[in-house]
Amino acid sequence: MAHTGSPRVEAASRSCSLSAGLAVLGDKWALLLLREALAGATKFSDFRDALGIAPDVLTSRLTRLVDAGLMTRESYREPGQRARDRYRLTDAGSDSLVALIALKQWADVNVQHGDDPYVEFRSDEGRPVTVRFTDDRGRTLRPDQVHAEHTPTRRAAADAGADVQSPS
Repeated sequence: MAHTGSPRVEAASRSCSLSAGLAVLGDKWALLLLREALAGATKFSDFRDALGIAPDVLTSRLTRLVDAGLMTRESYREPGQRARDRYRLTDAGSDSLVALIALKQWADVNVQHGDDPYVEFRSDEGRPVTVRFTDDRGRTLRPDQVHAEHTPTRRAAADAGADVQSPS
């Protein structure tokens, strides 16, 4: 995420949960690694084989997820083998499931894809799972009933002259 160098712009970016979330999850590999971890992958070879990702890129992206607190790294040794790392989701990593389901749900409708999905999200009973909007009273809302509002923090930053456009 690029910043203009202005302290006010950087403060505005830090206070935005969406911007902070994109800094962690905005990379294609991060989302795909989380998808594979949610599907049970734990070993380097599990991720490499599922994604066809170059080992150096995989190492870098797994390290980023560990550093961001979405995964833990623990050593293990199979008999007769050298020590290797196993990766497990943290609570924060498991919580990313909401973002992954929402993104998949959106892509299923709005992005061309094949008829045979790579992954489906299901309940323990095997039922399809979807993400829905609800208000603080538990009322289900359609997307056209939801809008974004700038918070007092964003308005104050704009009033102070900060360029609070989305970071690029």
